[in-house]
Amino acid sequence: MNIKLQRPHSISEIGKRINNEDSVFPRDEDVSSDDRLFLVCDGVGGSNKGEVASALACDAIHTYFDSFIDHAASFEPDFIEKAVRYAETRFDEQVAENHSAKGMATTLCLLYVTDEGIYAAHAGDSRIYQFRGGEILFRTEDHTLVNLWVKTGQITTEEALVHPQKNVILQALQGTKNPVEVEVAKITNVEPDDVFLMCSDGVTETFSDKELCAVMAENNSIEDKMEKIHSACRRKSRDNYSAYLIPVREVNKENVIKQVFATLFSFI
Repeated sequence: MNIKLQRPHSISEIGKRINNEDSVFPRDEDVSSDDRLFLVCDGVGGSNKGEVASALACDAIHTYFDSFIDHAASFEPDFIEKAVRYAETRFDEQVAENHSAKGMATTLCLLYVTDEGIYAAHAGDSRIYQFRGGEILFRTEDHTLVNLWVKTGQITTEEALVHPQKNVILQALQGTKNPVEVEVAKITNVEPDDVFLMCSDGVTETFSDKELCAVMAENNSIEDKMEKIHSACRRKSRDNYSAYLIPVREVNKENVIKQVFATLFSFI
């Protein structure tokens, strides 16, 4: 499966906070349609620790990919876990060198485009969506306390939206002493004009899923869709807000068909 992208677009804004604890990779001015790795991280910890954590996570993970991905015979999901474990060692080093960084952590959203499909990995309450024709095909589930309570029937979805503990996350990248459990999904149902959205909770507190579907259903450019997200978050969000929109331009499935036939003939 050869997946070609249109040029992705991102935002990462301070919103109504004192400082921006979100980070994205690549930065919007550096991204191109040839990029394959995308990251959105939302730091936590206060006193500038959050912005250090999110920036360090982006730097460590893309450094690991740049250093080792070319040496792999084929991409395997455990490569993402290895990259995350490397990032955790970098967190340990940062805390050892600067004790004020103790307690820093960050959510993680990672999207990686391969010839076998698109890998979506996340930890915390930053999200990844896949849209097709204004409908959600895939969405990550938040690793939060209230989402756990919803799943176990202790509260309703409506109660979760306004619960005072709705921002308590259960998974975050923070170091080797508290290894994060990253959830990884492989998406093979990919078609031209699909759009992937990665975002921090500053976006999801502004938009419901239904409202995001309406934005993605509009017959306009990726730039226009991003501007609509940016404009609404600027008005309504109380938090930092970051997002990546990654549009699929072309999907060549010829190699997938060849692999299927090769597998069938191997049994004959």
